[in-house]
Amino acid sequence: MLTRQRKQLLLDRLAKHGQIIAKDVSAEFALSEDTIRRDLRELAGEGLLQRVHGGALPASPTVANLAQRRGMASHEKLRLGRKAASLISRGQRVFIDGGTTHLELVRNVAPDLAITVITHSPTIAAALEMHRAADVILVGGLLFRHSMVAVGAVALEAIQRLSPDLAFVGLTGLHPREGGTTGDFEEAAVKRGDHWTVSGGRFVADP
Repeated sequence: MLTRQRKQLLLDRLAKHGQIIAKDVSAEFALSEDTIRRDLRELAGEGLLQRVHGGALPASPTVANLAQRRGMASHEKLRLGRKAASLISRGQRVFIDGGTTHLELVRNVAPDLAITVITHSPTIAAALEMHRAADVILVGGLLFRHSMVAVGAVALEAIQRLSPDLAFVGLTGLHPREGGTTGDFEEAAVKRGDHWTVSGGRFVADP
């Protein structure tokens, strides 16, 4: 069986059963477990599934690239974007994280609303091009392409000096004990709430 055929077989099985157990697939198709594991590693590297001990599960939407994530849960993002935009008042300093939901937020901000937007996302900054009444502070640093945001020491230091009235921060998930989570160490350092000084306002997390 060709590599391409094996991989398609694995993806078909995952779509049908919701999981892959490497040992079972190995026995069923008379293939070595090492071969199955190698195929699963390569498919995981392409973002097509999630490797787990003993097999694989469907890929989390959070591992998809930015272009793919723009088309996911568009109705929910629109609803969240409208709600988030309604929390912003004239004259406020607002931090807006990167991400596809925050793009919907920006699209729902009135173009004539006089605010100051602080962001480490060039994508968010570009989306504010026609918002002539908004001042935009773009924080620099090392570009994390998965989310198109600046991360690292330079970005963190700049953000720590700022005091927004309102901060919109995206998360990968929420845990009842651990709190907010995300998949990248450097991006997580920027998102951590303990270094934020929100002046008399609110810190809003979007999971």
